[in-house]
Amino acid sequence: MKNSRLLGLKLAIGLSLSFGLSFGLSSIAKADISVEQGYFRASPPGVNSGAAFLSLHNSDKAQVLLTGVQTPAADSAELHNHVEHQGMMQMRRVEAISIPPQGSVNLEPGGYHIMLMGLKAPLKAGDEMMLRLEFSDGQSIKLLLPIKKIQGHNSPKMMKHSTH
Repeated sequence: MKNSRLLGLKLAIGLSLSFGLSFGLSSIAKADISVEQGYFRASPPGVNSGAAFLSLHNSDKAQVLLTGVQTPAADSAELHNHVEHQGMMQMRRVEAISIPPQGSVNLEPGGYHIMLMGLKAPLKAGDEMMLRLEFSDGQSIKLLLPIKKIQGHNSPKMMKHSTH
């Protein structure tokens, strides 16, 4: 009697595992996302917003969306893009950033980026800060990124003023 109960239990566990392996794993598969060259831009004292930049690579055969970001550095963090509107560049919030199958997307100044609002303290060059990325497949990635001092995009040539 004991053996038949044990056999029944083993059979039930085996069927459950078999069913789960047959149907469950494909629904919980995660894309293979890698992150490179991530950093926060240092912020001057008194400024309550900031930005973070990075490169995302998707080695999976399906598109994945970056859907959210979080950091303890700020009250809120959002995905943004620069777009031209009526001849002027403007920042706009986006709900998600697509990472193409077996492709990459760069979050960089002048394009997609992570906008930080309500900085809790200035972002100081040389420090590090946590960033959490959230994806459409349910995956999240926690990163410890450096804070870097980044010079403006103006070259000395562009800064010269003509004399009249």
